Amino acid sequence: MVNASTQLCITKFHNMEKRKVKVAVISDVHLGTFGCHAGELNKYLKSISPEILIINGDFIDIWQLSKFYFPDSHWRVIKRIIKMMMNGTQVYYLTGNHDEMLRKFSGAQLDNFHLEDKLVLELDGKRFWFFHGDVFDVTMKHSKWLAKIGGAGYDMLILFNRFINYLLKKAGREKISLSKKVKDSVKAAVKHISDFEQTAADIAVREKYDYVICGHIHEPAMRKYDCKDGSVHYLNSGDWIENLTALEYNNGEWSLMYYNQLVFEQEFEAEISVRELSSDIVELQTTFIKHRELAKVS
Repeated sequence: MVNASTQLCITKFHNMEKRKVKVAVISDVHLGTFGCHAGELNKYLKSISPEILIINGDFIDIWQLSKFYFPDSHWRVIKRIIKMMMNGTQVYYLTGNHDEMLRKFSGAQLDNFHLEDKLVLELDGKRFWFFHGDVFDVTMKHSKWLAKIGGAGYDMLILFNRFINYLLKKAGREKISLSKKVKDSVKAAVKHISDFEQTAADIAVREKYDYVICGHIHEPAMRKYDCKDGSVHYLNSGDWIENLTALEYNNGEWSLMYYNQLVFEQEFEAEISVRELSSDIVELQTTFIKHRELAKVS
């Protein structure tokens, strides 16, 4: 049962300065699909300096990976994470259902990069259990082909949704989320999410964890569950398809972070403008010096 008194700590990104973060968690990025907001994710990653970065499954969508679609913005996210590793960040890549092919390499480690199926961390006297969560999905267990078809359909729905929102923006109206409307209108989908969370909470309590942190269902959440054998905090990092969310841990507390597109884009564009202007000045100075040297020679 959900404890209604549990207070959610929700923060919106508001500056481009690097913030020191103990642990950052992202999931369900789905690089290689049309629905992925890789540009926004890259801006978020650029804004933080985490000691630990946990990628909780479905980072690269191997199910739908195509040689025809993997734009530069998607590569930049990978490069950004490699740069974070080179700067000392410990990166844990936990496999999900869309990148399950990597599970055969589980346990592999290269410098600051770790590939695992699940992760247990002990911080500030508490135990945190991280895993993607697809093991609770009945569709994944018995009808994987159906799940793959659903994944392709979801990607097309997101792409269509972007087109609709583009038209709404031109008309001066608010954006909508078609997939959220579908989920909210289907009782089975709502029950599936509730059952998923309850199952994760029950197992976490049984295994004596203080927190269980999942992905998979694309529903960002921070809740406390009271079970018959105890209580546990359930967290979900959401996704970078619709919600554009991440989890951050600092000073013994978790925060659910929402990407603020308007503020981020304004500050990022201003930063780019200054950088481009500086680059133009340097180029102009270089050209001037070359012409001056040539004039001396002649």
